[in-house]
Amino acid sequence: MLVLLATPAAAQDAARTGPVFDGFGPHVPVEGIEAVPADTEFAHSFDVARNAEGEARNRGFESAARFINMHAAHGVDPDNMRVAVVVHGSAVYDLLTDEAHAARDFGEVNLSGDMVRAMLDEGVRFIVCGQSAAGQGVSQADLIEGTEMALSAMTAHALLQQRGYTVNPF
Repeated sequence: MLVLLATPAAAQDAARTGPVFDGFGPHVPVEGIEAVPADTEFAHSFDVARNAEGEARNRGFESAARFINMHAAHGVDPDNMRVAVVVHGSAVYDLLTDEAHAARDFGEVNLSGDMVRAMLDEGVRFIVCGQSAAGQGVSQADLIEGTEMALSAMTAHALLQQRGYTVNPF
């Protein structure tokens, strides 16, 4: 028996944001999944190496917001979620201040900037690979306030794993 759960159009119609981040981090309800135990705790990291394409926000950053929104919508206390985004490669450019973004002729505004600042305000850690930043001429002063820098992405992931974080496999 073949069961079709949803078409892509139906899934898009069902997508919603919130309850933590309004306007980004969309997720869809999953039939049969009522709630995740309220006392669930997550320590989860995302590895993001690609910058945003065109007139969009960084998809990897948005995945971290989706993780928080969908679990909060299903009963997990946002205070029980520790999320880190380890950023390297060209994705480093999506953590630039608007001024640094414009100085590199990427456009006047970093389209991921407001999303990143909102996530930082909710305790999401953005950790930049120092090797990628140095190789691309990006200094700590070029980064959105609150962004951290590590010696490397490998260093950041190793330290996060020592603190109990799991790594998103995709």
